[in-house]
Amino acid sequence: MGEEGSEEHQGSLAAPLIFFTVLAFQFASHWVEQFKKSASDNDKETKLRAEIKALLKEANSLSQPLTFAQGAKLKRLAAAKEKELAKCQNLHDKDTASYSKVLFISKVLVYLILVIWFWSVPVASISQQLVQPFGRLLSWRTGGVQNDNIMVGIIPWLVVTTKVSRFICRLTPMANRSS
Repeated sequence: MGEEGSEEHQGSLAAPLIFFTVLAFQFASHWVEQFKKSASDNDKETKLRAEIKALLKEANSLSQPLTFAQGAKLKRLAAAKEKELAKCQNLHDKDTASYSKVLFISKVLVYLILVIWFWSVPVASISQQLVQPFGRLLSWRTGGVQNDNIMVGIIPWLVVTTKVSRFICRLTPMANRSS
């Protein structure tokens, strides 16, 4: 009975643990997406864009033969600032790509570990009446029904928690913040 009680306690903690793990990955994914979107909102890049625009406008107004050299100098300065802007954007893109890659690899590894760990062990149990048409799908690889409860397997639980955590992230103001 001690081993059975321990297994039941592990199963009761597994569902919320997996849910919060999936939720954490979902928030991290939203954070990386916000980081990608903030590339154009960066103060330094905005300032560089404004300077480039002003330099080009001034250079274009200096098209007379007497001011041609000064206009060319301003155009070269604007080109140098454009290179600096491109460098900043490339650096930001590389950072974002590395964050995305690390997050994806971490997510795959954690999900794989969870699937291996809970492959044939029920993660949660839900009343059979609540999930009437989907009981067999939810209990995949866990043994089906025990005491009128559907034993939920790891893969269906990961699918459900991923959908729920995406929904929560869309509703959360922190995840929808544009900064």
